[in-house]
Amino acid sequence: MPSTAQRQIPREGTETWEPVLGLEVHAQLLTHTKIFCGCSTAFGALPNHHTCPVCLGLPGVLPVLNRQVVEFAIRAGLALGCEVRDTSVWSRKNYFYPDLPKGYQISQYDLPICEHGRLTLPSGKTVRIRRIHMEEDAGKNIHGSDGVSLVDLNRAGVPLLEIVSEPDIGSAQEASDYLKTLRAVLMYLGINDGNLEEGSLRCDANVSVRRAGATELGTRAELKNMNSFRFLRQAIEYEIKRQVGVLEGGGRVLQETRTFDVAKGETKSMRSKEEANDYRYFPEPDLPPLHVSKPWVDRVRRELPELPAARLARYRSLGVGTAEAQVLVDERALADLFDRTSAQYPDAGKLAKRFANELQAALRDAGLTLAEQKATPEAIAKLLALVDEGALSGAASKEVLLEMVKSGQAPDAIADAKGLRQLSDLGPTEAAVDAVLARTADEVARYKAGKTQLLGFFVGQVMKEMKGKGNPAVIGEALKKKLG
Repeated sequence: MPSTAQRQIPREGTETWEPVLGLEVHAQLLTHTKIFCGCSTAFGALPNHHTCPVCLGLPGVLPVLNRQVVEFAIRAGLALGCEVRDTSVWSRKNYFYPDLPKGYQISQYDLPICEHGRLTLPSGKTVRIRRIHMEEDAGKNIHGSDGVSLVDLNRAGVPLLEIVSEPDIGSAQEASDYLKTLRAVLMYLGINDGNLEEGSLRCDANVSVRRAGATELGTRAELKNMNSFRFLRQAIEYEIKRQVGVLEGGGRVLQETRTFDVAKGETKSMRSKEEANDYRYFPEPDLPPLHVSKPWVDRVRRELPELPAARLARYRSLGVGTAEAQVLVDERALADLFDRTSAQYPDAGKLAKRFANELQAALRDAGLTLAEQKATPEAIAKLLALVDEGALSGAASKEVLLEMVKSGQAPDAIADAKGLRQLSDLGPTEAAVDAVLARTADEVARYKAGKTQLLGFFVGQVMKEMKGKGNPAVIGEALKKKLG
């Protein structure tokens, strides 16, 4: 039971303390089968449907390593600037939990496959990567409201990469930025789907505080299984305040594992934190040391795709704004669609603003993902050309875009069917201008007296008169001519 001092959250004085944070990210790999057997890794199957004697841990079975898991680990290590070991070793991590059928987890301990990497955040700060190792996932406990708990072992044996940072992160926002940046890299590599809600990407946060300017690390608490950027920030912010409250109240921070109560917005103790010795690591006797050849590493290096940082720099060189470039880079599918569209449309800056704002809004309104939407790059480029030509207004183009992502129709056809094309003919425009000027005599007099900013008012009134189909540029010229 925590003391009163441990429960206090200070309201002031936290500026004399600084947080020190490190993240341990678990990324489920996009292999079709598990790490040591041929069972499917597909999400959403009936409980215990994707299991076999190997992942159930039955006596007499032997693990067989999935080569693609190693390939994905090499890919991640190279992308994050790590050294890839030519020889790494498998270990048994022993602990008892109901969803761990063997009573141990096959992992890597003292000789992981990758070490000493780095990840640069959008702010420019670099966070060091301590290690990347491969391991198998555990199953999942399902706790019922009737007090009965069940175990689903579909996830047992699913391949994971654990990516461990050094304690270089200095705030909850930096932790969130680190996880977002790492997520983008893994998705660009094609080794993780980035789905936090389904648990295919989750992290543990190690949180400690120390006096500002101190060099010795404080006692850390581990926040388990964060699967949301927002919850990660909230949990860390709460934990920092909690630890400062403990120390300022004369208490001692305990090394423990804590969980985040989303409803209450606070962390709570789960168990005292295990040290490495508690896991009784020893070499896995059923798997030999893993040897990775230099030609294999060189081939993976050559096949690496353009990564988010390089793509961001390329977009900026094309005149894309920083904010829009970051939105594009954060989702590879969006950036890929942008690249295919920019081959058809010359103004990358204007196109990026459309992608970052209007396309995203159209997808939300249509309830579609990028994978589900039907607008082709050629059609999106044509839509922007229609706006540039004055054939469609900005408001009409949004309506056309919404229909495009839903149906895949060409923008011309949608605009014609909905009667959304702007009228650039002088005849209808001048008739509308005459009608507006006739009923706004007072404003006309003020304009002629020198209040020329009223031109925008007149343009708006003429657009209403033409039911949104007028061309603003043509209307403006007609007004200036009529008003003298």
